[in-house]
Amino acid sequence: MLNRRHILTAATISGAAAMFPWGRMIDPPKAKPVHEAPPEAPAGPAELWPEDEELARSAPFAHAMPIPPVLRPTSVTASSELYQLRMAETQVEIVKGLQTTVYSYGGCFPGPTIRALRGREVVVQQTNALDVSTSVHLHGGNVPSRYDGLPMALIDPGESREYRYPNNQVAASLWYHDHAHGKEAENVYRGLHGAYLLSDPHESSLPLPNGEFDIPLLFRDARIEADGTLRYVSPYECPHMLVNGKERPHFAVAARKYRLRVYNVAPNRHISLRFADGAHFIQIASDGGLLAAPVPRDELTLAGAERAEIVVDFSRYAIGSSVVLENTAALESERPEVLRFDITRKADDPSRVPGVLATLPPVPKGMVEREFFMQTFPDTRINGRKYDPDRVDVETTLGTSEIWTIHNWPNRKPAGVFHAPHSFHVHLVQFRLLDRDGRPPGPAEAGLKDTIPIYPGETVRIAMTWGDYSGEYVYHCHHLVHSSHGQMGRIDVLPADPEEQAEPEKPAAPKQPTAPKQPASPQQPATPKKSGK
Repeated sequence: MLNRRHILTAATISGAAAMFPWGRMIDPPKAKPVHEAPPEAPAGPAELWPEDEELARSAPFAHAMPIPPVLRPTSVTASSELYQLRMAETQVEIVKGLQTTVYSYGGCFPGPTIRALRGREVVVQQTNALDVSTSVHLHGGNVPSRYDGLPMALIDPGESREYRYPNNQVAASLWYHDHAHGKEAENVYRGLHGAYLLSDPHESSLPLPNGEFDIPLLFRDARIEADGTLRYVSPYECPHMLVNGKERPHFAVAARKYRLRVYNVAPNRHISLRFADGAHFIQIASDGGLLAAPVPRDELTLAGAERAEIVVDFSRYAIGSSVVLENTAALESERPEVLRFDITRKADDPSRVPGVLATLPPVPKGMVEREFFMQTFPDTRINGRKYDPDRVDVETTLGTSEIWTIHNWPNRKPAGVFHAPHSFHVHLVQFRLLDRDGRPPGPAEAGLKDTIPIYPGETVRIAMTWGDYSGEYVYHCHHLVHSSHGQMGRIDVLPADPEEQAEPEKPAAPKQPTAPKQPASPQQPATPKKSGK
């Protein structure tokens, strides 16, 4: 199990390591003095980097937290819902009193929530009214390749693209976000992300909190300048913490149980959430859906793109009281508070958390084993290579089960070499964590996953079965700055029957320049290993 010191160290290293790729992507910000110790929190507005005159000052809990609106379909058929979204610049108030220009889906920051039902297709027509190319990926979705939002399947400015999501998987808190290669980190940072909540009959039958007591919480960092500008910089210089698009808001709740769907949508940061009074809560789901049984927690750590669903019982607090949610992985330049819950009223509560939540599928037994080495220094690579959309890194077949061993390379940290945690994501499939440094997963990591953190020097093993679609997909680090700079590989999933044709591909998009190929890491495996299991 990861301990608190391990997580906090990793979160700090994450910010430091990100300075390499971020510094290459944008003009470096002005140098700022470094505090030996964080300043004392003032009684009034937060003094974040008081010597930084360019930074917007913000008082915690100045905003009421909004709930992203649920998107309404433009039409409904017997088997599907059709939605239309327009990506465009939008003016929003993130810090009280300042107007900030962001990228948005449908004029919302974050994007509107899409609610879907298992077995009913969702069709989304995306129109790009921005001046940058985009690509929309349904993160965690079991989706045909042509609708996956591949890094080179771009929607250029002024163009539109249709995405079809079959929703043939169990209920889960998914999300949609930009995936245009080389721009995904900045596009997501500027606002191209939103929740996608998939339900099914089993999940709906459980007596969990629902309706107005089922709340998505999208956490991310930002840097807002004194004039309201959202500046794209290293996470070391992003002291504003946003929940549902507002800087450190407050939220009124009833004295009863709530289901909170917690997302880390930050492009390059881990978060660790804990109630200031140490109150316990119950985790009921991870990335890919419900856990087998509820897991009591007092802290929740999420790498970039990870999700978890928790149930919090606010009936333990008196009407008129408040409780603050803190980020214990906050940097020294930041306040730890991220969200205040105000208990304002009573409410009936027929909900409960059952002792059994779901029956998980068997853990796949690997027919093929593969090995991956994630490196950060001198730049971000997997198995010594940067992403090349024309190179196939993994070729597999529908129905094949595989075990992947993923190392945060090197296992020992040489003097003077930066190391960073990685957030490993695989498209198309939900996988199962087999072990972390040889230790079996704890109950909170034992469910269906699509993203897994790998801390400096760690090795994790995951197992998956390829289905239901053949075609091209990718795997990558979901610290999106790493992905933008090539820490990504291509997967080709072939039909099980050689006579079957793979799904037709979309027309080839113009290829972006790729870095010159360099020798692979000495640990790079030559071929996948056949498992004897």
